[in-house]
Amino acid sequence: MSFASGPGRDDGSLPPVNIVIPDDARELERDVLAYRRELRAQRRRQRIVRMFGPLRRRGIGGQAAILPLIATCVALSMLAGAMLSVMTISPAKAPTVSNPQATASTATGLTELPAGNVKVDGEAVPVRNLVSSALALIPAGCDCGPALRLADQATEAQVSLYFVASGSAVPQLASLTAQYGEGAALAVYDADNLLGAEYHPVGLTVLLVYSDATALVRANLPAGFELTSALRELSQPGR
Repeated sequence: MSFASGPGRDDGSLPPVNIVIPDDARELERDVLAYRRELRAQRRRQRIVRMFGPLRRRGIGGQAAILPLIATCVALSMLAGAMLSVMTISPAKAPTVSNPQATASTATGLTELPAGNVKVDGEAVPVRNLVSSALALIPAGCDCGPALRLADQATEAQVSLYFVASGSAVPQLASLTAQYGEGAALAVYDADNLLGAEYHPVGLTVLLVYSDATALVRANLPAGFELTSALRELSQPGR
């Protein structure tokens, strides 16, 4: 007996199926989106299985697969440690290079000139009035005549220049000023040793005095030193 002619059946004797075909294809969009989401989820699961599959294997294959991961972790740890050590180590101090033609000296921070008077051309003058100038402090027994050739630099920078001596250095002050001052330097007699006691000159010491009576100390200057650029700044306040 054939049921092909009956409703809902065909010649293969399959069970009846209720199929509804929508009039508008847009009504199937929700089902299509759900089907595509399922396909994407299935592909993600397959990728995860391929990625971690070797780690789940037993034997030599699994061990060989995990070794690169361990090596990568160790390398990253070493790199992080090296970067941390570089960030925490303080930079080394730059070495001191002795260069006679440069400003080879010991420089200290700004200090204020001491209060008191010195004699300039026989007249008492407050030390703090010697502003925008270079004060060359000459220690006793200083064989620093060639280093006193500072007149050209002071003249070029348009600042005053003074040769200062106190105590046992006073007798040689006049001759040093006449020989190396080149008419631009004035002799300053520090009878009370104000500057000597304050700055303790070692070798030839030059005080770079700014307009606010603050001074920058350059000590133990050699022959051929260069201070022209620093002298040009003395018309400004040091602070």
